[in-house]
This record gives sequence, structure tokens and C-alpha cells, in this order.
Amino acid sequence: MRKGDGKRQSAPAGHLPALHLPVLYTQVMEGLQVKEDGTYLDGTFGRGGHARGVLQQLGPGGRLLLMDKDPEAIAHAEQTFAGDARVAIRRASFAALAEWDATAAGLDGVLLDLGVSSPQLDVAERGFSFGKDGPLDMRMDPDAGQSAAEWIAQADERAIADVLWTYGEEKQSRRIARAIVARRAEQPFTRTADLAAVIASVMPRGEKIHPATRSFQGIRIHINRELADLEAGLDAALARLRVGGRLAVISFHSLEDRIVKQFINKHAKAPPANRRLPVATDFVPTLRAIGGARKGEADEVSSNPRARSAVLRVAEKLEVAA
Repeated sequence: MRKGDGKRQSAPAGHLPALHLPVLYTQVMEGLQVKEDGTYLDGTFGRGGHARGVLQQLGPGGRLLLMDKDPEAIAHAEQTFAGDARVAIRRASFAALAEWDATAAGLDGVLLDLGVSSPQLDVAERGFSFGKDGPLDMRMDPDAGQSAAEWIAQADERAIADVLWTYGEEKQSRRIARAIVARRAEQPFTRTADLAAVIASVMPRGEKIHPATRSFQGIRIHINRELADLEAGLDAALARLRVGGRLAVISFHSLEDRIVKQFINKHAKAPPANRRLPVATDFVPTLRAIGGARKGEADEVSSNPRARSAVLRVAEKLEVAA
């Protein structure tokens, strides 16, 4: 359920240096079809693996806009690209990309690499991982909104169960919510390992994954408003893309991928006819799907576990007749 930003691999000849290769790198570059003089936005900079690939293909007249709501990612972007006049950097959610003046002239490509990044998961202090004990935070932007600990402390049992079911697709959501509420009455949750242990204590045995996996996913998505941001970001990307511009989105679980697929279909395919309704205005597509869902090749999946659940979808903005 993580973004594949941080795995070290050998890069293909003519591409990135060998220090870092993000998931579906080749597929993303093929999908974006970077033009030397184009303007591209990476809405989830992370540690910049895809951004480097785009920048490498831009000429002097090209432009690369970088966004991330994580201050550590932004600090890394500023350290890495501050000296390049083609690059502009903004700390914000990609949901607000259309509010950035730098996008007003239009974009030739938008990349969204969804989910939590590897640096966020790998640093225990960020509070994302059930496998590394740390403060129970989970915020991608630690300066905004409630932490996971604050939310768990005040949410009622039904709200907790709903989040685990809706965003984590956790079948034992009610049982877990009861256990969380019962335990917090004795002692508040402040650490990831503590929450993970309570969840594990009420889960059936025989799970192939860690028993807290789906619950942590659900809480993280809720805390960061990830699905709402995705929906807003897709609308903003379509509004800012130029005709012929490409939208490329990498998802890591079915909830995200379903939203992306439905968004592309909504703008690329006419809705099915309904005999009971009046004849609607002729449908005019504004997007064209470029192929279907793309996944990692066998060699990438075998060498990088973070690529196993990654799905890329690409669409191109169409010209709409006046």
C-alpha cells in the first residue's frame, strides 16, 4: 500500500543514475511523452525519482512544477533542484494544483504517485508504520489537521469502525473498533506499536499479512483525506491540462484505482443510455484513455516488492469543438 519511492535499483541505460528508480518508471515516462519545451507537474514529489526523469528530457524552455504537502519532501526538492531555473516548487496538496499561478498557462503532463512514500514509512517518527514503533501521527503534512492519536482519542466506536471498513476494507472493523474504545478508556493510544498490538489481539489467526495492515491504511487515508484530495486533484488536473496533455496516475490499492478508472471513463466514454430518461445532449469526450491498467514487469516486481500493487493509468486530454 505504499508508493515505490525509495528503492535502489540499477537504471536502464540513458535514464536515471543508479541511485534511485521509482516504480513503473519506464511506463510513466512512456505515458507522459515528455516534450522538450513542455510544462509538467509532479503532484507527489516524494524523493523525486519520476521528477528527475522528466527533467532529464526537458530542454532549456521546459518547465517542471513540483508539489508535495510533506515538508521533508519539499526540503529535499529545494536542496536538489533549487539551482535549476526550469523548476518551481510549492508545498501543498495536489488537490490545489489549479490554485497555483504557475499552472495557469496550462500543463502538458500531470503525474500523481499516490499513497504514502517509502521515506514516510521507513522513518518511525512519522507514525505511519505498524512495523516500526513511533508516535501515532500518520499525517503527511505534520502541521495540518488531527494526528491519528488525536482522532482515535475522540472518535466514537461507530466512526472508527466506519473508517476501518470504508478506507481499509477491514472485515473485522467492528471488533477492532470495540477493542480500541475499550482500551483507550484505560490508557490513550500514543504509539504505533501499541495500536498495532491491540488490533492484532482481536484478529483471527492465519492472516497472510500483518493483522494491522488494513486498519492502518484506513486510518491513514482518513487522516490525510486522501480520496477526497484525489477526486479534487483529478478535476484540477483536467482543468489545467492543455489539449494533448497527459495525465498519469499510479495507485496502490483498489479504492484509489477505482476512483481514477471511473474518472477517466466518465470523461472518455458516453454514459449508457436509459430509456426511461429524456434523450440527453450528445456526449463530448474530454479525455482518451491511453491503454488500460499498466503494472510492473516481472523483473521489477521480483526486485522491488513495492511495485507489486502498483497500477498506472494514463489519459490524454482531447480538443473540444467550440
